[in-house]
Amino acid sequence: MRFSSSLSRLINDHSSYSKLLVLLSVSGSGSLLAYAQSHKDVANPVIVGPEQSDPTTKKKEKIVVLGTGWGGISFLKDIDTSSYDIQVVSPRNYFAFTPLLPSVTCGTVEARSIVEPIRNILMKKSGEFHFWEAECLKIDPENKRIHCRSNINDNLAGNNDFSLEYDYLVVAVGAQVNTFNTPGVLEHCHFLKEVEDAQSIRRSVIDCFEKSVLPDLTEEERRTNLHFVIVGGGPTGIEFAAELHDFFEEDLFKLYPSVKDLVKITIIQSGDHILNTFDARISSFAEEKFKRDGIEVLTGSRVVNVSDKHIDMKLKANGQDFSVPHGMVVWSTGIGSRPVIQDLMKTNGQGSRRVLATDEWLRVKGSEHVYAIGDCATVDQRKIKEDILNIFETADKDKSGTLTKYEFQDVVEDILIRYPQIELYLKNNHISEVQDLLKDSDGKERKEVTIEQFKTALSQVDSQTKSFPATAQVAAQQGTYLSSCFNRKTHCEQNPEGPRHFSSTGRHQFRPFCYKHLGQFAPLGGEQAAAELPGDWVSMGHSTQWLWYSIYASKQVSWRTRVLVVSDWTRRFIFGRDSSRI
Repeated sequence: MRFSSSLSRLINDHSSYSKLLVLLSVSGSGSLLAYAQSHKDVANPVIVGPEQSDPTTKKKEKIVVLGTGWGGISFLKDIDTSSYDIQVVSPRNYFAFTPLLPSVTCGTVEARSIVEPIRNILMKKSGEFHFWEAECLKIDPENKRIHCRSNINDNLAGNNDFSLEYDYLVVAVGAQVNTFNTPGVLEHCHFLKEVEDAQSIRRSVIDCFEKSVLPDLTEEERRTNLHFVIVGGGPTGIEFAAELHDFFEEDLFKLYPSVKDLVKITIIQSGDHILNTFDARISSFAEEKFKRDGIEVLTGSRVVNVSDKHIDMKLKANGQDFSVPHGMVVWSTGIGSRPVIQDLMKTNGQGSRRVLATDEWLRVKGSEHVYAIGDCATVDQRKIKEDILNIFETADKDKSGTLTKYEFQDVVEDILIRYPQIELYLKNNHISEVQDLLKDSDGKERKEVTIEQFKTALSQVDSQTKSFPATAQVAAQQGTYLSSCFNRKTHCEQNPEGPRHFSSTGRHQFRPFCYKHLGQFAPLGGEQAAAELPGDWVSMGHSTQWLWYSIYASKQVSWRTRVLVVSDWTRRFIFGRDSSRI
């Protein structure tokens, strides 16, 4: 205890000791060092209720944040609390490191190792926060108010319903599982979106084995109980299948030897390949590895019904119907909007959309002072064809009706910032400079271009407009960007830093949000992983798994969770996974 207390004082007194985590990972291909820096220690905030606020304090604008996922937490960690009154509403009083949820399903990592209480995170910032554990039921943009309900036990005293006013609202509520209205999914399938889902799957896996070793069961009944089906061949489904296979091979087969030959894992994918958002080399590598491991992959199959014992499918190629028995089904096919988001879309004229639309500054279209980040929204990138005439007129300074190369150069920087699809179009078509778009069909430079030639030159650019993927890194970058905009709002009102307005005078207050893809991983089991990293670099094998360990350890939200996750991995290497049904 004396050592622990001394170590704690040493870290608190000398913050430099707490700034670096080094995870040395050694494999057959060499070694890797990964570093992570914690936030600098600051004075503890006061997390209070409204009755404790000081009435003599100058009134600050109120920002209400809905949700404590990746987007919400990234926003809260960087927002300047000295300038705003920050209020947080979330049905969960913790942040979960969701990329490790598949590891929780099999006990590779414990659930508490990947969660950090919200109040712990808020205590690391100076300033005053209000946090309420409740769910937002309705957003009223017209009156700038939200209506909430606590999910805490109804037997406790007090009313569960309340409402809050806001000056700005940041919606970061995430998304829910999309069942595509498939019959039986809600009743008979597990999902993998929350910590509670992972814990439920872990108990069900053990139940399937315990039931299968009971006496008097037929072999067919045992096979049914031990058939584990994953619907969806995306990163989450594939990682869960890999974790499940390792759990069986390394731990459960030793404990249940009588049924190890009856166990089967099946992945159902509606597309032609699993991991279809990855490089084709990774998809092929994963399919070949799963084939060697005995994991069945059914591509081109669509689930039409799920019952308590069977899952019914249709082959997309010929329309043939077939079904397979199952002991457990995990549904991991995509995401859909939550009810509160669906209601907001109806209110602001977006009722025909499947997901909430924002502009490039993350402002919800049709709802003033409301911002949305993360999986609950998508950025509706403006098309350059909508502003072609305005761009031409802005660049044509001498009003000659034609555009010279030098006149076009004057607006190049602004249009690259405002319309990022241009840069992607140039890259995909191997065009070195934007000005090359103005060349004629023979590749020769024009001295001047007319408005029609200008339209033709840029007519194909909007084909490269893409939505951001619904991933943790997109949400995290959006939260950081939005907090930065709020922190610099006063300065940028006087000194706009964004691109020029082509439809009017002046400049945008901020530069639009720009997503920077940092790569993606796909753990494939057997201490092997695949990675697709910036620069078109693809890596697969054992060394990539150690890279995955290093990065996921460094990306934990606190030093407490970093230590817990690394210790869980170490425990698993030494003692194996725990098969207790708790």
